[in-house]
Amino acid sequence: MNTALELGLDTFGDVTSDAHGHATSYAQVIRDVVQEAVVADQAGVDFFGVGEHHRDDFAVSSPEMVLAGIAGRTTRIRLGSAVTVMSSDDPVRVFQRFATLDALSQGRAEIILGRGSFTESFPLFGYRLEDYEVLFEEKVGLFVELLKEQPVTWRGTTRSALSGQRVFPTTDTGRLTTWIGVGGSPQSVVRAARHHLPLVLAIIGGSPARFRPLVDLYHRALASVDAPALPVAVHSPGFVADTDAQAREIVWPHMKAMRDRIGAERGWGPIGPSEFEHEIGPGGSWYVGSPETVARKIAATARALGISRFDMKYSVGRLPHHHLMRSVELYGERVMPLVRDMLSEAPASPATSRIIPLPTR
Repeated sequence: MNTALELGLDTFGDVTSDAHGHATSYAQVIRDVVQEAVVADQAGVDFFGVGEHHRDDFAVSSPEMVLAGIAGRTTRIRLGSAVTVMSSDDPVRVFQRFATLDALSQGRAEIILGRGSFTESFPLFGYRLEDYEVLFEEKVGLFVELLKEQPVTWRGTTRSALSGQRVFPTTDTGRLTTWIGVGGSPQSVVRAARHHLPLVLAIIGGSPARFRPLVDLYHRALASVDAPALPVAVHSPGFVADTDAQAREIVWPHMKAMRDRIGAERGWGPIGPSEFEHEIGPGGSWYVGSPETVARKIAATARALGISRFDMKYSVGRLPHHHLMRSVELYGERVMPLVRDMLSEAPASPATSRIIPLPTR
């Protein structure tokens, strides 16, 4: 049975609209994210993730700083990045910042390493896009060594070498919970297994079931390197309102504006109502609707992929803060119990038999 499924929320700190339809200030968005996390903690949500971006439509460029503010106002929810863009950061400093967050949160810190879905950080921090692959490969490799919290000897081409050096602070448990986030590349899935790191699949379009081959590949790759069984999580966009009709009406203009803006940058056509309806329907990967609708869809994804955690990215473009607060509240208080009830009633199957407990600290 899949009753052990954990349920989290993610945000990128999307710049919202205020009561007059104007863009909320970056400072206020950051304060609002902290408030949203407090509500998530009170509602029983298992994990709260904050993404890293360096563009004008998102307010958060330093997730660990926001998470540190959240840590001081919450007691139980686990706190992590979604994702940390390792390619354009320094692994030593990333480890130090998240080890500090782990101390402040009394062991609740997690990190999801990724390459990110945008490239603004590369010129901003002096990196070349031509080095996209080698930067991530080398820096993840170094970070894995740092996770051992022992003297590190490492040499690569993207930063200075280390020779028997220690990095401080260390964590109380001796291990910082770390995942690798991927968007669908088999090579990235194999990399996560090779480094013995749990996997987060970012599924932002199409049928979630089409990712089952990647889950199976991950398990095979783990076995091939004699790694222990490790959990798989899914990150997907969504929004919860009291009814399906309310959810559609509230989220559609904001989702369209966000999707069309990104699509214009990447050569996609504008999204129409039919594509929206498909993605929020049973065959899509946007979890939009009433608590019952969203719960059914999460349960179906959990069964199809055999995941250990589902994280819903609840912020949607300029969707106002009060709607986000209601979505967070409904997710914790109504969606989560419904999902667990649905999964407790579902018969075991090959897809659910590989559910791996999340790491304990």
